[in-house]
Amino acid sequence: MLNAQMRAGTVDIFMGVDLNYRDIAFNNRVFDFLINLTPGVKWQLPHRWQISAGVLVPVFNQYGDHYKHVRVYNAAVSKQLALFGRWRMKVSGGVFGSERYGLDIKNMVIINDWLALTAELGVTGYLSMSSDWQMSSMKRISGLVGPEFYLNRWNTQLSLRGGRYTYGDYGVMAECMRHFRHVTLGAYASYNEVTHENVGFKIVVMIPPYKRGNRTVNFRPASNFRFTYSSRTDNYANRTYITDPEENEREGWFDADMLPWGPNTMEPDFTYRDDRDSRKREEVTK
Repeated sequence: MLNAQMRAGTVDIFMGVDLNYRDIAFNNRVFDFLINLTPGVKWQLPHRWQISAGVLVPVFNQYGDHYKHVRVYNAAVSKQLALFGRWRMKVSGGVFGSERYGLDIKNMVIINDWLALTAELGVTGYLSMSSDWQMSSMKRISGLVGPEFYLNRWNTQLSLRGGRYTYGDYGVMAECMRHFRHVTLGAYASYNEVTHENVGFKIVVMIPPYKRGNRTVNFRPASNFRFTYSSRTDNYANRTYITDPEENEREGWFDADMLPWGPNTMEPDFTYRDDRDSRKREEVTK
């Protein structure tokens, strides 16, 4: 397996699917669906720098005109840092998910093999490229903090985070995730000052092929398919944003080789062949 530093200089071009649905009662349909293709690109740079971009391409839309256009949902630069042995930090700037742009800092401090502390701080503004260009000043401060627990024997992760969410509301969320081979199943409960109680579940499926090449430019499917069900349909309560177009709960915020904690201690979902070194050896022998 190649770690992130050994993959520096590679470009990954990938394609995924974004599935959205909502349960509303006024249009004579049981559900409304919005299905987008999600082409994206990641450029891995030395010293754990990364440039990423992602686009939403609607292919089936019952959500209305606001969602009918091709639009950017990620265009960011990020840097991961290891500090003082047990502290991991990721700093990102650019266009994020949930129609936000700005700066974001993610942190994780490892206490021991079953306990860690997480904290995220963001300064963002609204940025929509849907029906037309809409943008606000970068003045919204959001932040979440809380503990993470990992039960190694059962590959089960528990988390509790609370604070101020993306759209200014305050709340707390408790989550339990069971990690299997290439699949994570999770259930959560949350409380918010706007919608009050909410429950739901999450499914993260890592998409094959699980053995990948490591050419200078790589074409592949998206790394995962992520689905979330919520018993409430408010799109702005307990809302967070992503800073990476493939961000998901299973892989977390940091490179697996940089943070050997929790699900990163399991057998990795993806291994990489260094095809670039193979081609070099072939050229030398000719």
